[in-house]
Amino acid sequence: MVEEKITFQSDTIQIEGLLCVQDGERGAVITHPHPSYGGSMYNKVVEVLTTVYQEKGFSTLRFNFRGVGSSEGDYDQGDGEKEDVRSALHYLHERGKSDLNLAGYSFGAWVNAKIIDSEPLIKRIIMVSPPVAFLEFSPFLQSPKIQVVVAGDRDEIAPAHRIKDLIVRWNPEARFEVIEGADHFYLGTCDALHSVLSRAIG
Repeated sequence: MVEEKITFQSDTIQIEGLLCVQDGERGAVITHPHPSYGGSMYNKVVEVLTTVYQEKGFSTLRFNFRGVGSSEGDYDQGDGEKEDVRSALHYLHERGKSDLNLAGYSFGAWVNAKIIDSEPLIKRIIMVSPPVAFLEFSPFLQSPKIQVVVAGDRDEIAPAHRIKDLIVRWNPEARFEVIEGADHFYLGTCDALHSVLSRAIG
């Protein structure tokens, strides 16, 4: 699939992204891992998410959070990044995509979780390796929108046993997939991640 380089406005700054438009109303915004540790929209896990969504016929928008790559602004510890996600969702919605998934990996999943209750455009949340041992998730996080959560069984940043306990509160109906042999970076296990996501994403 062809992705077009685009920019969109978030607050007063310009954010860069890669947009792939397909027919239909389904769209997905994909968010990347921690900016302070080299995270960007070109991350391999983000690329796997993007590829799977495109294979399923979704339009996709992945982007660099503020302060990453050519996106303006500075890292804002998740606060300004929430506005970047909202702006990305509205950008897709304005292009006729009304059935919107929000998918995030690591830090991206954490930022996405912060706007679940306040962003009605989100229909479905996919979390890959939510970093529950590294960043604090709201004790009030609970939503039927959280439908798929994926983690590796060797991930110390997103330990599968801790996520399993939290999902009972987040959404007990959510699908939880644990990838054998996968660490937080999915080194050597991106094919397995692709397979799991392909089964989980409708």
